Amino acid sequence: MGHIQTYDWTRNEQASAAKSLREIGIQEKRAVLDADHIIVLLPAGKGSHVELGLALGQGKKVHLYSPNEDVHHLENTTTFYHLPEVDLFIGTLDELIERISIFAT
Repeated sequence: MGHIQTYDWTRNEQASAAKSLREIGIQEKRAVLDADHIIVLLPAGKGSHVELGLALGQGKKVHLYSPNEDVHHLENTTTFYHLPEVDLFIGTLDELIERISIFAT
């Protein structure tokens, strides 16, 4: 077993028109719906938070990564970060990879 990356947002060009946003949105939504697990890297932008909500609404397992304790400060957090179905992890990216690798076996 292993993992399949359902979408690589790093390959997107900067959207120059609403039509581009629509096409990207369709692809990103499909990727969330096709995934078993979602990894959200904090600090995250608007799109990532929409994907987080979509994943939670679909009952997906969400892994939320923060490089520091800021996620526990009220000015930097949201109620959704602290739901029982969210695996909140604080540490290094290498530690995150090690932690989620158990789901790939």
